[in-house]
Amino acid sequence: MKRFRRHGQESQRDRLKQDLYQFNKTVEHGFPHQPSALGYSPSLQLLAIGTRSGAIKLYGAPGVEFMGLHDENAVVTRVHFLPFQLELVTLLDDNSLHMWTLRAHKGVSELLEIGRFTLTGPPGAPPSVTRVTSVLAHSSGELLLLGTEGGHVFVVEVPGFRELEERNISLDQVANSVPEDYIGRRNLEHVETLQENPVDPNQVVIGYGRGLMVVWDLEKHQAVQHIPATQQLESTWWTEDGGHILSSHSDGSYCRWTVGGQSSKDEEEKSDIPYGHFPCKAISKIVQLPTEEGPPFLLFSGGMPRASYGDRHCISVIHGKTHVALDFTSRIIDYFVIRDGPLHTGDPGALVVLVEEELVVIDLQTEGWPVIQTPYLVPLHSSAITCSHHVSAIPLKLWERLLAAGQLQITHYSPKPWPITGGQNLGQDPPQRDLLLTGHEDGTVRFWDASGVCLYPMYKLSTAGVFHTDADPNDNMNQSSEGEWPPFRKVGCFDPYSDDPRLGVQKIHLCKYSGYLTVAGTAGQILVLELNDEAAEQTVEAKIVDLLQGQEGFRWKGHTRLDVREEPVLFPPGFQPFALVQCQPPAVVTALTLHSEWKMVAFGTSHGFGLYDYQQKNSVLVKCTLNPSDQLAMEGPLSRVKSIKKSLRQSFRRIRRSRVSLRKHHVTNAAKLQEANARLEAELAEMELAPVQRKIEARSSEDSFTGLVRTLYFADTFLSDSSHNSASLWAGTNGGSVFAYMIRMPSVEHRADEPITAHPAKEIQLMHRAPVVAIVVLDGHGSPLPEPLEVAHDLARSPDMQASHQLLVVSEEQFKIFTLPKVSAKMKLKLTALDGSRVRRVGVAWFGSSRTADAGESGLVVLTNQGDLNVVSLPSVKMQVQHPCIRREDVSGIASCVFTKHGQGFYLISPSEFERFSLSARNVVEPRSLVEVPANATAASKRRAAPDGASADNGNARRDDADTESTARSVMEHALLNDEQVLQEIQKSLEGEPTLS
Repeated sequence: MKRFRRHGQESQRDRLKQDLYQFNKTVEHGFPHQPSALGYSPSLQLLAIGTRSGAIKLYGAPGVEFMGLHDENAVVTRVHFLPFQLELVTLLDDNSLHMWTLRAHKGVSELLEIGRFTLTGPPGAPPSVTRVTSVLAHSSGELLLLGTEGGHVFVVEVPGFRELEERNISLDQVANSVPEDYIGRRNLEHVETLQENPVDPNQVVIGYGRGLMVVWDLEKHQAVQHIPATQQLESTWWTEDGGHILSSHSDGSYCRWTVGGQSSKDEEEKSDIPYGHFPCKAISKIVQLPTEEGPPFLLFSGGMPRASYGDRHCISVIHGKTHVALDFTSRIIDYFVIRDGPLHTGDPGALVVLVEEELVVIDLQTEGWPVIQTPYLVPLHSSAITCSHHVSAIPLKLWERLLAAGQLQITHYSPKPWPITGGQNLGQDPPQRDLLLTGHEDGTVRFWDASGVCLYPMYKLSTAGVFHTDADPNDNMNQSSEGEWPPFRKVGCFDPYSDDPRLGVQKIHLCKYSGYLTVAGTAGQILVLELNDEAAEQTVEAKIVDLLQGQEGFRWKGHTRLDVREEPVLFPPGFQPFALVQCQPPAVVTALTLHSEWKMVAFGTSHGFGLYDYQQKNSVLVKCTLNPSDQLAMEGPLSRVKSIKKSLRQSFRRIRRSRVSLRKHHVTNAAKLQEANARLEAELAEMELAPVQRKIEARSSEDSFTGLVRTLYFADTFLSDSSHNSASLWAGTNGGSVFAYMIRMPSVEHRADEPITAHPAKEIQLMHRAPVVAIVVLDGHGSPLPEPLEVAHDLARSPDMQASHQLLVVSEEQFKIFTLPKVSAKMKLKLTALDGSRVRRVGVAWFGSSRTADAGESGLVVLTNQGDLNVVSLPSVKMQVQHPCIRREDVSGIASCVFTKHGQGFYLISPSEFERFSLSARNVVEPRSLVEVPANATAASKRRAAPDGASADNGNARRDDADTESTARSVMEHALLNDEQVLQEIQKSLEGEPTLS
């Protein structure tokens, strides 16, 4: 009976876990790392980006996002949408072609890979014969033309990837169609470009690397014209009327050729070098688009004078007398122009440029050609991210004030709406307003709307204005001198260079109820800021806090502190600093917390911690935690190499000591030595087998950085006795010490006059001296104490102050509960002793039930050094779920992780991208989008896009047997070049099941 009851309790608990916890990686925020290819579908209005790691990402209207990953770890070199269809083709640098489709499933589109293909040449042919160098997706939507390094053009039927050998354009066929005198001087190898005649889809121009261009008729299967350029070819563009071909070349020139007639032998080569007579870099791509009234737009990338501006990344835009060289922040990957009109055949509307570090969109219709702000793909790393802070459920008033301050910062952007609008965002409106704050190397803090799928920039705060830096305030990179040639204009916001590395933001804490913000930096500076809707001019005075407390014999070898401006500074609307604390020595701030109800800030470094009253602007408490033997803490953050050398020395000393002791032991008793060795081997074998519990050696008090403050925590709890609660500050160090200070607050009436005092109350030393990662006080119900002002705003219930409180100390190795006020150990959960992992990140989260609106429970979200996510229950400290999340080799990803209050989290998967994950079954933010076939698509493409094998015209109608059989045959031919999975799909289709598109 007991066994049955226990089994019933376990199954009930399992059901509860399913209602509360569900792990998903949901969406990637930011800019793709190392982009390598760009594609655009005018009919779907979707943008595609391929990366060097083999990822393919699609973007439409804000919230419409898709991601796929090639199995091969290869670079995506080309992305091409099939016209008026839901398919797109990718080419990788391993020469494989891949077919992707957006298939509807349960009302939501999914990006799926449905085929792959590699060109195969005749037996014994060199690899260059089939090495693809150029791809043309034909306007019919049924053909791919593949130009190769060997000079051949292969014609492939899509989406089945069936090579049409009878339509291939071989090197010999082209050679026979071109006069011999051109063959002799022009090598036909390497197809550089393929371009379709916009007026006659049967004609394509084949451009060869050495300069020769051949206009080929696909229907007649013969050359109709050859264009003998003398310079190395980079790209071609066929004008919209079909009358001219533009070619760009490696010497920085471009030429215009007339199309028509059998030969261009008599036509003189008319080249134009836009940027002068000195040697210029290649024009890698050229585009010309007409306008309804007035001259056409001419756009080209490159072509800069090699000696003077060879390092610039430019796209030149020429329209009539207006000529601008758009100077980008990083290397240009590719670009395209979005045109207005229902069929996208109107005037050029926006220039979309993908560069290595950001996406820039230029409004070509507004005077001055301003930049359009991007709602996604924003470069998070415009200055390197140094820390993150998430705040959930922002009050509407604070949200609106932040938006208003942010709007004043983007007046230079175009008023035109975002031009990429494909797909439908089916996601529900976010249930709350969430902020993600990122600190950066240049001293800025950026505020992001993290409520939904798009991480949208709201507001940027700069802390550099408080200090004297090397930056020249008159230095504006966007300024260009009058009459400068080339006419440069700087565009883009990626700027990885910091004026002073000491400005780097290390810790952030925002109180969403009061509007107070505290920001701490690399050189021991702590700023306290308040949100102000008006600009204000004020002086910020620094309060110097000596964390060494007069200890002698220490000399700081790191950087100096920042010089504070003595004169008044004009701060724009937004967060404005009114108090500044400067730690001495000016070491990196390692811990920071803010209590806006008590108007206090606590901060810690590797030397100690302090408490600051920002209402009276007084220092309340300073505690030095520096170990007298820890010289490393005096060397600053740039001496890690010395730390490694010291730890190696310590290891060798331990080995020597153990050897010496063994030698003595051997002299006295050889038998005992053998017994000790046997015992040691048994212990080592036991450790290697990952036993139930490992032996954890206590860390030496001489280890480096034992005094480094890891966590700070404010609590209103019981410290002196169980009947009188008081304000308190708790601090945990790298050496396993916990310090508790009782704070005596004056009455509300005398808060501005009487000083606050703090007295030491408790001190705990963990047995193994493991670093203390987090401290949490639990109320009488076992719930974490609410945030400051949370109860006052009726957003949390008052903590239970009747029953006894408990203290939870989370070290790297275990979770330990102590009773308060006696501070006696009650229970613990070991982590390192069980699986060898160590705690790296901890957060308190509320997990709401996915079935019952009001049900849920609090828990600790834990990230380990193995990259695993755990949820630990409170107050019972029992492991609930465990999921692998981050590769353990990804140390920076683990270090960057930040948790939300509702069971989600973010971590950096690259310098420019956050991965978002969720452990909550209720709170999940993920893209839900639908992309439908355009109205002017062919019937065949509609059939392919129909979900689950159903016809697009009738969702319930099945394809007839003939269609099924013919589709199966088509896929069968494709399957001969593919894997067993496709063969299984064919078998299913022949048996009457839905076929593979």
